[in-house]
Amino acid sequence: MRSAGCAVNDYADRNFDRHVKRTQYRPLTAGEIEPKEALAVAAVLAVMAFGCVLFLNQLTIFLSFMALAIAVFYPFTKRFFSIPQAILGIAFGFGIPMAYAAELGQVPLQAYILLSANIFWAIAYDTAYAMVDREDDLRIGIRTSAITFGSYDVLIIFLCYVAFLSLLGYLAVAAQLNHWFWVGWLCASGCAAYHFLLVRTRNPEQCFQAFNHNNYLGACIFAGIFFAYW
Repeated sequence: MRSAGCAVNDYADRNFDRHVKRTQYRPLTAGEIEPKEALAVAAVLAVMAFGCVLFLNQLTIFLSFMALAIAVFYPFTKRFFSIPQAILGIAFGFGIPMAYAAELGQVPLQAYILLSANIFWAIAYDTAYAMVDREDDLRIGIRTSAITFGSYDVLIIFLCYVAFLSLLGYLAVAAQLNHWFWVGWLCASGCAAYHFLLVRTRNPEQCFQAFNHNNYLGACIFAGIFFAYW
């Protein structure tokens, strides 16, 4: 579904990407593949994903339709919604309520808190990503959080990281995770601090570096949870 969402995103942005320096050579906007090919890839991947969901319960199947709708809807929000990164966080994090539904047959409060944490994280890292293209986006009329936040962009990225890590910490306390989680949590906090130092320069290359470095932040959280349960 992540790959299907990327195909839909590139289809939706094909007429914008050619005007942005960083994206002008993407296969779809460069004419290397046809729009119908991108849609076909997205459709095939979505059908494959739905085939997996059919092995799960009715609630999870119902949620899968919502997940598909959000994945298709997100790319077009850049035309009218001031903070499309929030919708991205829902789209990328919708596996959270689906996983709870598949395991428990319901979506408890814990799932919504975890989804909220994911949304804050997406706003943080994707605002850094949007800061790379801010000048081009302003010129072509795309809406992004980097434009909406203006001079408060760095501060809001910092606050989103704080919210993300705080919510994860709350859930860890509630789940009584041991010290291994907190080792991972502290490492992730160090990554967030490093990202703050990079984005505060507002240099496009350093903002892109901060965006890419979120792989390590996520790995720290994953490792902390893994070893805490192991």
